[in-house]
Amino acid sequence: MKKSLLSIIAILYSCQISAQNQYPTLFETSNGKETPVYNDVIQYFGTLAKDFEEVRMVEMGTTDSGLPLHVVLYDREKIFDPKKWHETGRLVVFINNGIHPGEPDGIDASMMFLRDILLGKQRVPNDLALAIIPVYNIGGHLNRGSFSRVNQNGPEAYGFRGNARNYDLNRDFIKADTKNSRSFQLIFNWLKPQIFIDTHVSNGADYQHVMTLISTQHNRLGGKTGEYLENELNPKLYEGMKAKGFPMVPYVNAWGGKPEDGWSQFKDSGRYSSGYAALFGTLSFMPETHMLKPYDQRVLSTYALFQTFMEIAEQDAAKIVALVQTDREAKKSQRQFDLNHTLDREKFKLIEYMGFESGQKPSEVSGHPRLYYDRTKPFTKEVKFYDTYQAGISIPKPKAYIIPQGWFHVLENLQRNAITLEPLKSDTLLPVTVYHIADFQTAQRPFEGHYLHSNVQVEKSQALMRFRPGDILVPMNQENNRYIMEVLEPQGEDSFFAWNFFDTILQAKEGYSAYVFEDLAAAFLSQNPEIRQELEKAKASDPELAKSGPAQLRWVYERSPWKEKEHNRYPVFRIEQ
Repeated sequence: MKKSLLSIIAILYSCQISAQNQYPTLFETSNGKETPVYNDVIQYFGTLAKDFEEVRMVEMGTTDSGLPLHVVLYDREKIFDPKKWHETGRLVVFINNGIHPGEPDGIDASMMFLRDILLGKQRVPNDLALAIIPVYNIGGHLNRGSFSRVNQNGPEAYGFRGNARNYDLNRDFIKADTKNSRSFQLIFNWLKPQIFIDTHVSNGADYQHVMTLISTQHNRLGGKTGEYLENELNPKLYEGMKAKGFPMVPYVNAWGGKPEDGWSQFKDSGRYSSGYAALFGTLSFMPETHMLKPYDQRVLSTYALFQTFMEIAEQDAAKIVALVQTDREAKKSQRQFDLNHTLDREKFKLIEYMGFESGQKPSEVSGHPRLYYDRTKPFTKEVKFYDTYQAGISIPKPKAYIIPQGWFHVLENLQRNAITLEPLKSDTLLPVTVYHIADFQTAQRPFEGHYLHSNVQVEKSQALMRFRPGDILVPMNQENNRYIMEVLEPQGEDSFFAWNFFDTILQAKEGYSAYVFEDLAAAFLSQNPEIRQELEKAKASDPELAKSGPAQLRWVYERSPWKEKEHNRYPVFRIEQ
């Protein structure tokens, strides 16, 4: 393994010698030890854009750092217009780098890869359109040092995981708290790529593989595209990388256990880049090079993965374009949407894993047993890989949602994601389904600036409600219906409700003075004997309620006409089919 890998690296280096003479990268001139600072990265791509008509670099939106986000476009036909790309059936590949700037492998690989395309040293399909974000987390890239990733083997200096406001941007694709994510959403929906690649470096176990891969979960992706990913694209990626001397395995998601015992596929929900992209029908990937491998091997394996994607695109570009477009079109009329997928432990496949024997030995720090991997004892064996997920819930699509205009932060998120919104022109009385939040759990500690809700339970009722001019109708005949369902259905694990967009409804704004309400409550029960009967039943079944006068008064208030209608009423309403 070691000898063949070294020979592959030597070949890749030798193929790039002439390119270095014209457009050398710091990675190459430092013999694979260094990665450039932010300004040098942008200057390098700017030079390519200046010297080659097939490249254009544009600024699209800003970031929390105060600096603009750059997108580098490669188009042999020099059109640089995604709308026209899609009108002519072209394959659009979108590479995102530096979301975690301590993981800069993709930055260096992209610099060399685009250069080699332009110099004719790297073949790509004639009708390919390529977009690259050189550095997504600019604030993190500017926060440069050499100690923030204690387990990582190079480069000599690199950026920090958190952005300028210390957000992990790979948790921000739905909630979009950062300017980075808001700009990304606009860019992504402008490009509408069929393939999306977000470059990373892994943490975790030690093993022989240089490259691991998170492919978006194929059951969540669904449709013909999900079948193609599972049955054709993934096998071709693994075959291609093995042929290049970089045999891959799926991202080693074996936290708390031994990889040789097998592991489950990482489920990339919408908060993550690949899970977000999948909501729009995009084949999406997070390559994760192995942190303990030397930096040159990691960058060259990322380069080799880009090559493999291009080789597959040479054969399958038209097929990929057709499958993605067919599935996107089908979303317009799809009647039911699956959410909150859960792992099926009954189904697995066997994959070849190249690991190192692990064991326990006394810690020199604590004296207690500690895990270690013995690199003198490599092994290759088949392990179980669990990659089948089933829907946790399935929800029918409404004809439309309607959102009162006051929830502008929700509406702004929908707009950035290319959702068609139709303002009402006049006062309108509409029959709607209303969700009432019946129960939920909330995380006890903050996660990326939020206290996430989970296990949300709702009660449904029907109502005839009046809406004002300017309130927003969201018709459900759109390509992006999947995204709409994921974010607007409150039970979705990455819904806007889960991310606290609607927490103000969970707090009652009005109340009562008990000594005044006692008389009103008594009159109300006298006028509504059926409510009185319900109260007696409740007391009989709940001793705590029976013992507490204030609790019984609260029970009556909750069922009275004075109870505020907004409390726990989810302010996104369904107009049913």
